[in-house]
Amino acid sequence: MPPTWQRHPRYFIVVALIILATIYLANPYQPLVRTDSYAAYIRDNELPARLERAEGVYSKVIADRKEMIRKHGPTPRDILMFPPDKEPWPAYTVWSFFPPSFHCPHELERIGSLGDGGKWACGMSRLEHKPDCLIYTFGMNYETSFEAELLERTRHCEVWGYDFRSKAFGSNIKSNYRAHFFPWGLANVDGYGADAEHKLYTLQTLLELNKHTYIDVLKIDIEGWEFEVLTQILQPYIASGDPLPFGQLLIEIHTWDKKFEDFLQWWEMLEVAGLRPFMTEVNLVYQNYNKGKDTDLAEYSFINIKGDNIFIADPPSPEAAPI
Repeated sequence: MPPTWQRHPRYFIVVALIILATIYLANPYQPLVRTDSYAAYIRDNELPARLERAEGVYSKVIADRKEMIRKHGPTPRDILMFPPDKEPWPAYTVWSFFPPSFHCPHELERIGSLGDGGKWACGMSRLEHKPDCLIYTFGMNYETSFEAELLERTRHCEVWGYDFRSKAFGSNIKSNYRAHFFPWGLANVDGYGADAEHKLYTLQTLLELNKHTYIDVLKIDIEGWEFEVLTQILQPYIASGDPLPFGQLLIEIHTWDKKFEDFLQWWEMLEVAGLRPFMTEVNLVYQNYNKGKDTDLAEYSFINIKGDNIFIADPPSPEAAPI
């Protein structure tokens, strides 16, 4: 007697289709959302209105900051970063002048560990299926829970990591073709000659080396050098009026030996460039091991409100593309 599939060809076809469907659904690398449907998948018609309201709230905070300076100053030069424990005991620290009052227009969540290393980010769901997603991260020192979670949660994001203190990503990032590490540092000038103790690169040079023009999320923790580095990155874009080449900035700010008037000028430069803070977290881990010292370190998360990055604008629909 011939086998069942020879007597009933349709039976064989049905079985084959079931097997193929099972393999397809079990494949962890199959695209859950097709690249050509990505724009429709994240469409958010109310996004412009939310951004407009958030900017209105933030404008009021800027006005309140100026009034607070007049109250405790009356000029920025008169403001202390951390007032001493004596009369008149003004009720502020430097962080009081810079609240994260811009509302994240998407979901707000912590990516990575709950302790040191994790970062607050806005709208990571917008990156889950983004075809050309890029993450740049500087100063990890082997703590890469943030990077590991982004690699796990996204299907296309590539992580480019740089840290001259390390030789590789942390152990929580296993071999991944989307992870690229270099033992180099981020600086405000290039310094990578043969006699350089550490190879240092500007962000623009790294973008050119990697043939990239835009970064979705830029994460920086470079132990106080963020002031010179951000000034070097931002000033050309402020001068030209062009939007910054990144959508979010996640940064630890170190205010060691800073004067308020200098910090204020630097912060206002970020605002002029289009950066708005939506979350902050004073580094209490650092404070715990430096009892009696000022609370000099704070994590800030910024969204870039200029241009058409994925966090403030939907990508154009395929049918809307010019012919």
